[in-house]
Amino acid sequence: MNDPSPSIAAPDAACAERVGRYLDTLTKPPGSLGRLEDLAVTLAGLTGEDFPGVTPPAVVVFAADHGVAEEGVSAFPQAVTAQMVANFVAGGAAINVFSRRIGARLEVVDVGVASELPAHGIVRDRVRPGTANLAREDAMSRDEALAAIAVGRRAARRVQAAGCRCLIAGEMGIANTTASSAMLAALTGAPVSELVGAGTGVAGDTLAHKRAVIEAALLERAPDRDDPLEVLARLGGLEIAAMAGAFLEAASHRLPILVDGFIATVAALTACRLEPALRPYLIFGHRSHEPGHRLALEALGAEPLLDLALRLGEGSGAVLAFPLLEATTAMLAEMATFATAGVDDREAR
Repeated sequence: MNDPSPSIAAPDAACAERVGRYLDTLTKPPGSLGRLEDLAVTLAGLTGEDFPGVTPPAVVVFAADHGVAEEGVSAFPQAVTAQMVANFVAGGAAINVFSRRIGARLEVVDVGVASELPAHGIVRDRVRPGTANLAREDAMSRDEALAAIAVGRRAARRVQAAGCRCLIAGEMGIANTTASSAMLAALTGAPVSELVGAGTGVAGDTLAHKRAVIEAALLERAPDRDDPLEVLARLGGLEIAAMAGAFLEAASHRLPILVDGFIATVAALTACRLEPALRPYLIFGHRSHEPGHRLALEALGAEPLLDLALRLGEGSGAVLAFPLLEATTAMLAEMATFATAGVDDREAR
């Protein structure tokens, strides 16, 4: 990629293999805990620890506005971005409620909100006050896209410095499903009709209009699908770029990353196109109700942990999946082996 990328080490294969063998010594039939066993091996390889830890987790919500909201592609006005950021600061949003349940460190980052925000409780790292209208011009310049990626990297460094052991990135930005859908179509070549959904709740003529706006933007912006930074700059969002940067930086510190829904997965796909070494560090929390999420997951060869028909964003689905990671690490650390429990393991052999 054009911007110096943090070095991302390959997972520790020897550690993963060791933990895989250890799982078969625990008091259960081999493989009987299914995907939790796969997850245990994955976490061991990512962290390089036989008994990995994922607590405390960190949730970083990146907020930014989108000029394409001018086209009437969302059920909510652009002012709702700033209003929801204020709700995050006040502790009243779903992401606040769910984050409190898992004891997460929660940070809200203004990477590009166009409206006035509360004076306190926000990390101010704004690149510009929202993107341009991608239906009429490039959403941002390449330099601005790189600057937003750097915002995410700084956030991930704060997470690591705070001693957090798992990263969840969320987002807030009215019209960001439009930008994400446009990016996904550009990166994969998938038809817009197959990946554009309700987003904030649009339907009927408004949904048809949203699809038409994206199709026209793809023709006008014509990004090179083999240049992910160009796709990001011409069609993307500042918060999408910041999430991509956070993923890249977290992986360089061997932090497991729990990816949220559609928009976060498009950010993850972009980041993986920029640096393929990132992919093993991504654990996918849930399958969104947005139709494009299935295509984004397929592009990454990903199978999410949950399917709850969510389409909220904010990092909410990933936070709901986090207890599965906790349960997995507890299984490794606390389950007895056949030898220590005095249980006959002939069937296990």
